[in-house]
Amino acid sequence: MNMKEYRHSNTIKSWAENDRPREKLISKGRRHLSDAELLAILISSGNRKHTALDISRIILKSFSYNLHELANCELKDLMAFNGMGQAKSVSVIAAFELGRRFQNESKVKLESVRSSQDAFHLMSSELIDIKHEEFWIVLLNRANKVQKKIKLSSGGITGTVVDIKIMMRHCLDHLSSSIILYHNHPSGNLKPSDQDLRLTKKIVEAAALMEVKVLDHIIVAGGRYFSFLDEGLI
Repeated sequence: MNMKEYRHSNTIKSWAENDRPREKLISKGRRHLSDAELLAILISSGNRKHTALDISRIILKSFSYNLHELANCELKDLMAFNGMGQAKSVSVIAAFELGRRFQNESKVKLESVRSSQDAFHLMSSELIDIKHEEFWIVLLNRANKVQKKIKLSSGGITGTVVDIKIMMRHCLDHLSSSIILYHNHPSGNLKPSDQDLRLTKKIVEAAALMEVKVLDHIIVAGGRYFSFLDEGLI
């Protein structure tokens, strides 16, 4: 078998042992595998035309090699790929969900929020991969220590309704000194809309009447964030 035939063999078992994803993980460790190789281990087997590694590369390419987008896909999306049956697709989705839950549990609890980056990490796992818009607040005490995370509303793709009176009631119930506002943009566009700017101004004014300070408003889109405070908008 020449090199060209060897590289395009449909059976991973025919590859050199160090080139097989499972064996490579065992011999070299998980960090030495590419995203495609790790995904191939989950997929486990290929079909007549493609190896599991070929299929994983095709899937990653279709999602622009963006793991956040892949993690957010539905079962039917994965099953649409040739060679991806229900069992394989379920395995991939379960692996991403397990990783998400591990991230939530292993995240070090912040005693206080000191920067926009702290604020983003505090809520990133709640907002990164959802396809509809949600609005959350985080209540903090006088030392900027987190008291509670509260989801105020859940809407559609382009917006969600926020009741400022209910928001202020939560602040009063917990005797909060400050709050951080959060919402996501499923479109991936980080730029605040005119509506976002108007709503933030109204909340800042209402909170000031209750002697509650709005520390920041964080917009989350994918794995990135926009801080009103950092941009001088609050």
